[in-house]
Amino acid sequence: MSDSRFKIVFDGALRPGVESTTAKLNLAELFKSDVDAIEKLFTGRPVALKRDLSHSDAETYLTALHNAGVDARIEAEQPVAFSLAETHETGSSTADRAAASPYAPPRAAVGDDLPEFATLKVFTIHGRIGRLRYLAWTLALTVAMLVAAGIISTVGFAVATASPTIAIIIGSLLGFALFVALVVVSVQIGVQRLHDLGWSGWLYLLNLVPLVNSVFPLLLLVLPGNTGANQYGAPPPRNSTAVKILASLWLAFIPLMLIIVVTLGMNGYLDQLEANMDSSYESSSITSDADADQSVIVDEAAAQSADDAAEPVDSPEQ
Repeated sequence: MSDSRFKIVFDGALRPGVESTTAKLNLAELFKSDVDAIEKLFTGRPVALKRDLSHSDAETYLTALHNAGVDARIEAEQPVAFSLAETHETGSSTADRAAASPYAPPRAAVGDDLPEFATLKVFTIHGRIGRLRYLAWTLALTVAMLVAAGIISTVGFAVATASPTIAIIIGSLLGFALFVALVVVSVQIGVQRLHDLGWSGWLYLLNLVPLVNSVFPLLLLVLPGNTGANQYGAPPPRNSTAVKILASLWLAFIPLMLIIVVTLGMNGYLDQLEANMDSSYESSSITSDADADQSVIVDEAAAQSADDAAEPVDSPEQ
């Protein structure tokens, strides 16, 4: 059984609930081809998309095709009615026949080997990245944002000495541009992480939903990606040492930030409590002083009354 070889056969059938257009677009993305070439596979005739595979490799390819929406199958190696590889001919006469025949093979080699790993691209919504690379890229993005914000602040202070109005305008424009760039790159990184899970990139909009946006980012950090190829392409490359270091720094940075936030909050609470106590003490002192002054006034009034009562009154006879 270990020497048995298998192939992936497709005859145009689709998975339940999958539209033909969606499946063709998914296959075009999976095989890095165009839709016109993929159309040639939907003739109803069996096509050997991949041959000479071990059973585990065949299962991997089959999973990717099922995720793309097509109902392919694994068969033991044997001749089929129509092989995609056999149609890759060259020459002008072949090109003429291809133009005339509705069953002409795709211009791209759709049955070529899928790459073991996908090519990494940061500034795109295509492709896949794993959990550690997602953390590492997010840390790099955060550091770049802080550096850019520091440069903008320095420029703003320098310009403010000459013209505060111009400094406000330039600072606002640069700050808005930095914000837009941060949002765009964050979305691109998040969509690639969703693709690694086999999810649609549109789910990134869940970050705009209240309550859900407090849990959804944690799922992107915790859930493992698909081990093999899926409808969004081959798996990402293995994590490099730099990626592991940056991810570790980010994981250490998160609890550090929580500790700082809690410490600042406690200090603010203690300062406010101390201020309230000082205010209460001052109010009590003022009240005591007022009561003392009032008591002195009362005592002076009483003494004056006593003095008035003690003075002799002249009689009329005198």
